[in-house]
Amino acid sequence: MRPFKKLIQRLKDKNKSIARVFNDIYHSRRWTGSDSISGTGSGLAQTVALRRELSALLKRLNIKSLLDAPCGDFHWMKEVDLGTRCYTGIDIVSDLIVENQKKYNNEYRKFISFDISRDPLPQVDMILCRDCFVHLSFKNIIATIKNFKRSGSKHLLTTTFHKWTKNADIVTGGWRPINLQLRPFSFPDPIQIIDEQCSGAERQYWDKSLGLWKLEDIQI
Repeated sequence: MRPFKKLIQRLKDKNKSIARVFNDIYHSRRWTGSDSISGTGSGLAQTVALRRELSALLKRLNIKSLLDAPCGDFHWMKEVDLGTRCYTGIDIVSDLIVENQKKYNNEYRKFISFDISRDPLPQVDMILCRDCFVHLSFKNIIATIKNFKRSGSKHLLTTTFHKWTKNADIVTGGWRPINLQLRPFSFPDPIQIIDEQCSGAERQYWDKSLGLWKLEDIQI
């Protein structure tokens, strides 16, 4: 693609709504992995350590309500023992939510189509936001964090590359690692880090983790 055409395409992508960006990705199956339409990082092989550590963390903190934002196709999360916890999975792709509702709804689980950057969210004990901010622009990340804080929820468990030394902005829908303790986010030290122990091709991002914070401690 010529430089001018690349510029025009970047401008078009930048002006797309978040909903359109992720609906396009979903319907084109751009992120389809070997066992999950939400990408290789959502496969069972890449979430072995995460599933074990997440279950232990939920028990230790006595988490009664969990908001999975975004929930994707619920492929790996269905293997986590959620017990009788109130689980709400939200995603901006409404067709994906419909599929999740058909497959996984029960008395303790529900799935709703929401834009996590602006729609009013329920107050919960913990918000899980995995593999999301890596795809969002700085502007959209900050809007989402502010929306999380407005919900009055207690904890945020979210993806961070805690050894990364520089954050780069992108057009929403792309990808890059981010360290939430660096600018423009400047999170405090996390309460806990869950090392995802990436394997195979994903191992190049050896420091990919979930960081735990109290939302009230995040100043943004």
